[in-house]
Amino acid sequence: MANLIEFFKSNFGKFNMPEVNWTDLIEIAVIAFLVYEILLWIKNSKAWALLKGIVVILAFLLIAELFEMRTILWIANRVFTIAATVIVVVFQPELRRALEVLGRKANFGELNLFDQNHNEGGRFSDKTLNEIMRGCNEMAKVRTGALIVIEQNNSLSDIERTGIQVDAIVTSQLLINIFEHNTPLHDGAVLIRGDRVTYATCYLPLSDNLSLSKELGTRHRAGVGISEIGDSLTIIVSEETGRISLAYEGKLERDVNQENFRRMLEVIQNKPGAEKKRVRFINKSGRRKA
Repeated sequence: MANLIEFFKSNFGKFNMPEVNWTDLIEIAVIAFLVYEILLWIKNSKAWALLKGIVVILAFLLIAELFEMRTILWIANRVFTIAATVIVVVFQPELRRALEVLGRKANFGELNLFDQNHNEGGRFSDKTLNEIMRGCNEMAKVRTGALIVIEQNNSLSDIERTGIQVDAIVTSQLLINIFEHNTPLHDGAVLIRGDRVTYATCYLPLSDNLSLSKELGTRHRAGVGISEIGDSLTIIVSEETGRISLAYEGKLERDVNQENFRRMLEVIQNKPGAEKKRVRFINKSGRRKA
């Protein structure tokens, strides 16, 4: 053992290796996580095409430098001075969405002591939970398309402005009647806050996630889109197949069974004293048949 230590000292002692402590390891982990999240965001947004374009331009500039094309290099130097501003302007929606996702992952909403949606029975009652499930199951049987957004901590006031106020107790009959074909309120999404249906015919932002299956229609993309910018749960009933899907935290789980459907609603319900449950969304790309 002494010989081995002496060997390392004699062969590697000449290298001036920096001393590494636990704070350096934390910094490495944080930087690695940030780089991974940035690359993941770039891949799942329009910035992926931009990154490939930048690689092509850099390769072209490298060739220009090798062959001393001074005019091209002069133009590139002037253009790059304003490139950062142009990128911020062009990709403002994607940057805003990335910051919203970061804020949601921080989960500061749970520290809000003045949460108006919080009550002793949870965010909504067991009766409301059962009415939502019953209404969705009945619509699924007859293939009535539906889009239901259940508000959690993040306010949906921006989405409310696009709809029509209802302000009624949640019942399965009300939900079925709203989404019935040829009725005035069937087009768009329904918003639920607590035990009440607040607004109907609301328009939701469509997701531009490139990993979503091409076979998904507007209803599913809208459900994923609203879940990407908030902490709400979206229930989607497919008009083509009658299957129920859930969108939460930017992920889509298609054709959920009744057990997972109820469990996810109980997570959103957030009853005090209830065991914390999480549903793992294994189907992130939504490539299974709806």
